[in-house]
Amino acid sequence: MVDIYVGEENTCWTIHEKLLCHRSKFFRNIFYSKNSKNSRYGLPDESDEAFQRLIGWLYSDYVAPPKEEKDLTHILDLYLMAEKFEIKKLILDILEAVRKWYHDTDSWPNLRRVQYIYANTELESPMRQLLVQCVARMLVLGDGMPAHWERALRANGQLSVDIILTVQKWHFEPQNVPDARQESVEPIMEAAEEKITIKKEEMGEDEEEEQLPNGVDHEEEDEEENGEEQEQEEEGATKEEEQDES
Repeated sequence: MVDIYVGEENTCWTIHEKLLCHRSKFFRNIFYSKNSKNSRYGLPDESDEAFQRLIGWLYSDYVAPPKEEKDLTHILDLYLMAEKFEIKKLILDILEAVRKWYHDTDSWPNLRRVQYIYANTELESPMRQLLVQCVARMLVLGDGMPAHWERALRANGQLSVDIILTVQKWHFEPQNVPDARQESVEPIMEAAEEKITIKKEEMGEDEEEEQLPNGVDHEEEDEEENGEEQEQEEEGATKEEEQDES
């Protein structure tokens, strides 16, 4: 048996060494190395909750499928642990659970899930590949690109590149892909003009927001200031006349 100490609370989990090392290349390197005489190991940065799910899988060989979208949070946390500890079978089981969830619910990975995986995995991560292939299909077959996805792709170059590489692998028949060299350029011009119009309208809204809080614009403010200056000048002239008369 080996003792694994997890999280800030240093929770101790006692596990069968052979089972753990059989499943995990990471732990084989720790407990079965030539100079190793360890029977304990610390994981202070890991989550107790995720590690408990890992232990559950070790002894049951089963990943509970998500019942609703929020359940994917725990499954993806377990996945990250599986990658870190190099547990190939668990990686496959979770990939299958996630794939089946999106298939059975006829849904797509949301941006938050994709960003979370990209922030915590390497380029070759199988979960990255699964999610980006789903997203690529969603964007190619969808009616336009959602604004939040457009902003994300502009900010995350690697995600954009991965989507393009995924689409390239689909090898569309040439006749099914529009060829701008053969078609009228008028739709391109119209689309550009529409974007320019929308951009101007948005800029106009921004300028309106810069007006004074009480609704008085800058021209009205200038007029009021000029009026006040004129009144002050007239008052000064009147005082001078009164002094001359006296």
